[in-house]
Amino acid sequence: MSIIGTAGHVDHGKSTLVAALTGRDPDRWAEEKRRGLTIDLGFAWTELAPDLVVGFVDVPGHERFIKNMLAGVGALDVAMFVVAADEGWMPQSEEHLAVLDLLEVRHGVIALSRVDLVDEETQLLAELEIAERVAGTVMEDWPVVPVSPITGSGLRDLTAAIAAAVRSAGPSADSGRPRLWVDRSFTIAGAGAVVTGTMTGGTLTRGQEITLFPGVTPLRVRNLQVHEHDVETIGPGTRAAVNVTGGGLGTIVRGSMLGNATQFRTTLRVLAELRTVRTLEAPLTGRGAYHLHVGSGSWPVEVRVVGSAAIDGTGVVLIDLPAAVPLVMGDRYILREAGRRAVVGGGQILDPHPARKVDPAAIPRLRRGLEASPDERAELLLELRGQGTLVDLATDSGGGAVTGLVAGDTAIADWKVAELQVDLHESVARYQEENPLRPGAPKAELTGSIGVPGAVLDALAADADDLLDDGATIRTVDFSGGWGPAQEAEWSAARQTLIDAGLAVPRASQLGLGAETFHSLLREGKLVRIDDDLVYLPEQIDVITGHLSGLQDGFTVADFRDALAISRRQAVPLLEWLDGNGWTTRSGDVRRVRKRRNGQTPGDAPTP
Repeated sequence: MSIIGTAGHVDHGKSTLVAALTGRDPDRWAEEKRRGLTIDLGFAWTELAPDLVVGFVDVPGHERFIKNMLAGVGALDVAMFVVAADEGWMPQSEEHLAVLDLLEVRHGVIALSRVDLVDEETQLLAELEIAERVAGTVMEDWPVVPVSPITGSGLRDLTAAIAAAVRSAGPSADSGRPRLWVDRSFTIAGAGAVVTGTMTGGTLTRGQEITLFPGVTPLRVRNLQVHEHDVETIGPGTRAAVNVTGGGLGTIVRGSMLGNATQFRTTLRVLAELRTVRTLEAPLTGRGAYHLHVGSGSWPVEVRVVGSAAIDGTGVVLIDLPAAVPLVMGDRYILREAGRRAVVGGGQILDPHPARKVDPAAIPRLRRGLEASPDERAELLLELRGQGTLVDLATDSGGGAVTGLVAGDTAIADWKVAELQVDLHESVARYQEENPLRPGAPKAELTGSIGVPGAVLDALAADADDLLDDGATIRTVDFSGGWGPAQEAEWSAARQTLIDAGLAVPRASQLGLGAETFHSLLREGKLVRIDDDLVYLPEQIDVITGHLSGLQDGFTVADFRDALAISRRQAVPLLEWLDGNGWTTRSGDVRRVRKRRNGQTPGDAPTP
């Protein structure tokens, strides 16, 4: 099914034509019917030909309701542009043409309405004016069909022309990425929340889990309706009512979006290509009260022109949004200025998550990327960003996948790999120079210094022939991390000092060991650290734990001190160490032995 949107100046007969073509009045509100003026979006449907069912989105033509008009034309396949023969081209005719041109709605029909009110010469003049106005736009080759819904003249020709445009447009694309911008939401007693909109990009099925953006709220599809009939599935190009259940239903408004949580992500800033409308009297600058229109939503935004002071024709802008919006590279938008109360431009999103400082050299590549496939867009974004998660690259590109170095969930561009390799080698070399006795640079420190996750660090190390990954550390292949004669001499003297002292050892800081030598001895187990300034040799620890067998349960610090012939300076931290390692347990000021050197615990039978 295709969606046909109306466009044209107020009171030129758009709703009347829709009613004549479908037999359904698209105006929904009592005020609309009373005033004979479309205020909000209206909907209708019909079968133009066998197996050719279409839906109509009827939009208001008055300039005061341009926001509502823009909410209805974001997902059109075909447009029916209406010009009244007795009035001719009018201001909103021009503005609506600009919108369709900026959105590149390439298939449609121009209905020259109310021909029953004019003579042949006036009708011919109106047709000539239309041809002149649409020249050079997407509407240039659209057929002009004279029609009168009052007399019925031309309705059959209009139906045939619309059917031909729908067939020319072809089926709506299915990229496997369902997306529905909400243009209406309401509650039905006993059913819950219902949203309406036009499905694009994929299918939605009853019972399916779906996400409400921008809040990323999980919902479930309870029911689906198309043209007032329950259905199991809706596909691209379908106007539908979706009954959803879940939390956060009170936050659903026009401009919300339904989509899969893994296929879209929100943004607060975009880089966009912009083309100004031909009626703009002065170049577009960053000064102005602008509104961004995407899908069915509208947001006040700040605009900054990139690379020049103003745009007269085409250019590039950075757009800052006040709230998170789910946008993708290639999304089309309209820019309206509140002060001028007019559409001033529009275009496509180049990068939904740009760098804060835009590289001018990247802009031509991003523009070419608009014509590329999702995979090519993903590769382009990776090349420009250097690295990114697979999910982010897929969501930003519209579903693209990348090749090259992928580590965990992160992809890295070739140039970035080379840059990170340099950073990694420099970081490892610097660490080895500063810590010559350590086995290598700790990975935990390297991930911070070069700014990559652990999986990427592992991949970089594996890709480098001159680096060795030892699990917890990375070192160069020519780095031994061993001692020299000076360290051996330090250790020999310190070890002898500890042996000569018995168990009443001096402070660790008095052993004459350099910091690197000291940490190396601890890592290798040649010294056992009891506290910050107390160490023992492993064989001394064996002697200490052996003394526990001679202590009775309920022994005190003094008993322990006297048994080992040490001072309280050694006894207190030693007992705390023994407690922490399961040898003893403390109760108040006394302790009992939990295990002994022979492996027995209190209460065990003696070992023979």
